[in-house]
Amino acid sequence: MAEKVFHAVGKRKTACARVYLTAGEGKIVVNERGFEEYFTRPTSRMVVMQPFELTGTVGKWDVTVNVYGSGPAAQASATRHGISKALLEIDLATRGTLKKAGLLTRDSRQVERKKYGQSGARKRYQFSKR
Repeated sequence: MAEKVFHAVGKRKTACARVYLTAGEGKIVVNERGFEEYFTRPTSRMVVMQPFELTGTVGKWDVTVNVYGSGPAAQASATRHGISKALLEIDLATRGTLKKAGLLTRDSRQVERKKYGQSGARKRYQFSKR
C-alpha cells in the first residue's frame, strides 16, 4: 500500500512553494537539495520549522518542497505557509494553533509597480518651477 502524501501550496510576494508531506523521520528536501544547504540563514531555517514546533510534530513528517520566485526570505515564508496548510490537511485540530500564530494567512504584500514617466513607484523626477 502506498503511503499517503499531503500536498499544499504556499505563497509570499512572488515566491511559490509546492509542499509534499509524507510520514517519516523529519527529513526536509528543498529543490532536490538539503534543507540546511538551501536555506543558509538560521532565521530562514527557523521560519520554515515554525509550524512543526507550534504543532509539536517535529521529526514526524518528511517534507519535499519545490520553491521558485522572489528571494530566499520570501521563499522561506512561502514554504512555511505551504507546510502550515499541509499540516492543516493532516489534522484539523491544529487550525487554532496555526491561525493564532498567523501562519495560515497569505502575506499578500507585493512590490508596488513603477509608474509611467517617473523614476520609480513613489520617487519623482526633480521638480523645477522655472
